[in-house]
Amino acid sequence: MSAPAEQHIDVRTITDGEYTDWLKAVTAGFLRPPVVSDEDAAGRRAHTDLSRVRGAFDGGRCVATFRSFAQELTVPGGAALPVSAVTGVTVSATHRRRGLLTRMMAAELSAAKERGEAAATLIAAEYPIYGRYGYGPATWFSAWEIDAGRTGLDPRWSGPADGGRIDLVDAAEAGKLGAEIFQRFRTTRPGVVSRDQRWWDLATGAAHREGWTLPFYAVYRTADGEPAGLAVYTADETWSDAKLPENTATVKQLIGLTPAAERALWHYLCSIDWIRKVRTGYRAPDDLLPLYLPDPRAARVVTRADYLWLRLLDVVRALESRTYATEGALVLEVRDAAGLAAGRFLLEATPAGARCTPTTRSAELTLDAGELATLYLGDESAARLLALGRVTEERPGAAARTDDLFRTPRRPWCPDMF
Repeated sequence: MSAPAEQHIDVRTITDGEYTDWLKAVTAGFLRPPVVSDEDAAGRRAHTDLSRVRGAFDGGRCVATFRSFAQELTVPGGAALPVSAVTGVTVSATHRRRGLLTRMMAAELSAAKERGEAAATLIAAEYPIYGRYGYGPATWFSAWEIDAGRTGLDPRWSGPADGGRIDLVDAAEAGKLGAEIFQRFRTTRPGVVSRDQRWWDLATGAAHREGWTLPFYAVYRTADGEPAGLAVYTADETWSDAKLPENTATVKQLIGLTPAAERALWHYLCSIDWIRKVRTGYRAPDDLLPLYLPDPRAARVVTRADYLWLRLLDVVRALESRTYATEGALVLEVRDAAGLAAGRFLLEATPAGARCTPTTRSAELTLDAGELATLYLGDESAARLLALGRVTEERPGAAARTDDLFRTPRRPWCPDMF
């Protein structure tokens, strides 16, 4: 009997000479024209570790793609957890249902654990795909559209009331100041992922990026002149038949080190001449934005969805890396079909840190690795998962105790697209 057809498909890391074809397969998989310029391919290749790039090849043609890169994830308490960020995942429409993603995913997760990465992350294009690989949604986002005319703000706004100021800067200064602001910001919010220099080069046009348009960069400075916030935005040019401006400002990113910095940047965006609407981009689901406005109803939610997905690989390291809301102990039975995170663990947690060890003590809460990932950053409730039948209480009250330990003051937020 001949081997199944999928066994004839070669799944492996790619070679340097295959990179451009692999990149074309990625663009085709995301329903974009499979045309890649030599300049774009060379720019991407220079920043790509081929040992973390996989493809599936059928008769020499790349029919599935998969890539990862090293990144750090901020966890509750501000520590940086080393993770494998997964991206560029596609399977050709001609080769679906052949187990290609399963083979690529298994190889990557195994390699990530061997590299010492405590977890893997990704942003899921489709919700149903990744749960079967042990991932769970760990952060969510909301996006608002602001009707600038209804905010209640004075359109003649002349600057922050706290003595700070807003400066428009060029791309080079935005890259320098933005990186400094972000490094301070990233330790303050669970769910934030690290940005390397390549990220800033792409965000400021220092690196080639097809279809990129230069945005505006607005920096908030405190009364002492210290940079404490950055907004990056574009604006369209739309006029009504009555020759009235109907322009929209679209925020690409906005980070502030303090509520005062955020407030000033949002007030600035809502007070720009000719701007009638502000699209906020993907914000934290508990963002303070609506309440920065005199009339919060001027901001309406236009999108709300899951964002960063997490897959734990080293339960001990992950649970010991974060801090907890209160002091307590909990025995977790973690199930994992792949065997990467399975085991029974005693978590001894405190607000200053934790100790996690394998144990033979009786489990108090049983859950799959994906459910633990969903709870890990503090965005989900074990009591909710219990009501849904997705965790099992082996000891009454274990779900409530889990929530007491894992809760965070603010919901986690990932502001970046991979």
